[in-house]
Amino acid sequence: MPWYAWLILILAIGSILGSLLLLRDTAKKLPLTEEQLKRIHERNAEQDAKDAQDR
Repeated sequence: MPWYAWLILILAIGSILGSLLLLRDTAKKLPLTEEQLKRIHERNAEQDAKDAQDR
């Protein structure tokens, strides 16, 4: 493979890795209240029970 193909390949991989690292650094957790967390956990438990019944 010629040298410029290697250069393009390295730049593409670097661009992908850089984008993923930037995305990871800018990700933030959602501030949820205790009531919202409780509702989420209840819905998850309901869905788990429904999935267990379907199997």
